[in-house]
Amino acid sequence: MPTLSDLAVRHTALNEADIEWMHSLVSDWQLLADLSFADLILWIPLRDASGWIAIAQMRPTTGPTVYHDDIVGVTVSKGERPLIDTAWDERRICREGDPDWSSGVPVREETIPVRRADHFLGVIQRSTNLSSARTPSRLELTYLQSASDLAQMVAEGRFPFSGAEPILVRSPRVGDGLLRLDRAGRVTYASPNALSAYRRLGLNADLVGAELGRTTAALCYSDEPINENLMIVASGREPRETEVESGGTVVQLRAIPLVVGGGRIGALVLIRDVTELRRRERELMTKDATIREIHHRVKNNLQTVAALLRLQARRLRVPEGREALEEAVRRVGSIAIVHETLSHTPEEQVDFDDIADRVIAMTGEVAAPEAKVTPRRVGTFGVLPSEVATPLAMVLTELLQNAVQHGFANRPGRLQVIVSRGDERLRVVVSDDGRGLPEGFDPESTTSLGLQIVRTLVVGELAGRLAIDPRPGGGTEVTLDIPLPAA
Repeated sequence: MPTLSDLAVRHTALNEADIEWMHSLVSDWQLLADLSFADLILWIPLRDASGWIAIAQMRPTTGPTVYHDDIVGVTVSKGERPLIDTAWDERRICREGDPDWSSGVPVREETIPVRRADHFLGVIQRSTNLSSARTPSRLELTYLQSASDLAQMVAEGRFPFSGAEPILVRSPRVGDGLLRLDRAGRVTYASPNALSAYRRLGLNADLVGAELGRTTAALCYSDEPINENLMIVASGREPRETEVESGGTVVQLRAIPLVVGGGRIGALVLIRDVTELRRRERELMTKDATIREIHHRVKNNLQTVAALLRLQARRLRVPEGREALEEAVRRVGSIAIVHETLSHTPEEQVDFDDIADRVIAMTGEVAAPEAKVTPRRVGTFGVLPSEVATPLAMVLTELLQNAVQHGFANRPGRLQVIVSRGDERLRVVVSDDGRGLPEGFDPESTTSLGLQIVRTLVVGELAGRLAIDPRPGGGTEVTLDIPLPAA
């Protein structure tokens, strides 16, 4: 489905600022749909003014929808939707007309002109399914009055709020709980969910008639300085959000000032009990901290093992034994690098470029001075999960060490790690211009411990493919083709 921006740029004369206003409106018009119990469709004039195109649509969560199919992208000619034309031409909200029965159910149509600053951008069609109409309750009457005020603010260019903080995905919704305030910040209506949230905060008295700011502050800040942001939100003076906590209950508040006809007539305050959500977030933070601490301790233990192996190697007089222990030290060190990186990240994901550069630098440090080999990386690994990063770090260590030891014995050369990453696979080529593979070399039957480790990790653990071939022009190329886990 095309996006709002795509449709606006392709079919309308809206400029960048107008499109941004539309994005702000659409990001928050679920509020208007829910208060209206109605579907909303945003129509914008076509560039040639011959008709209209629907660039956005919203269904209510508080009532039945009228449009089960998507309308976005549909165009209509001038005259096909008279209420849209009237709202646009006369710059006013249109509510006249009898219910429309063309779809088999009675639908009341209304249109609201959308204004930004001193010019109009389009029209919102508000369609209410009347098939489930019943005698309205106090809640429904409050919802409809609030929707009428918001619609007037849209027509006057006062909603969405210019320069306001972006609305979070987890912001309170109409069904979570709603309070209606008068101009002085006193509660004129409290929905059952909103009242329940305040009961959990410790309220024993009636909320209707109370000044919301003072009541909330008394519940939550008896022995502490009052949060200034709370008073601004609870009085409905500015479009902001805040959270209050009392007795283990956490409640989120969002204020929507109602400014109609140039004056503030009151405000809506949406309420949501987020106690369980915040508890889970704290548990996840504790879990993440524990995992990072485990990685930190594993890194410390591996460094201790490496130090012990290094001490043992210094005591050996047999060159082969000392060389074997030094290789083990490097292998342990490559794994320690991964765990050190994981100990600083909140998720089991690591930026492998940093790990690869440290492994490459470690290889260059152990190369013989006369060899003058300086490995370098070409391309980007990006972020990899730990189950890929750990074996891949060891594979790189083995391949680079093998190239330095056997390909550049007492001679200079060039050693590269060439990386190319796609959406589903990672391709790594370790290329050197050294002395090349020995005659009759067979990677399947080699007795080299390092290559056996590489094959086991690449093929067995990473489910990838390994190829060892002569490099054109001399030297060796080792190619790794590794599948990447789905995001």
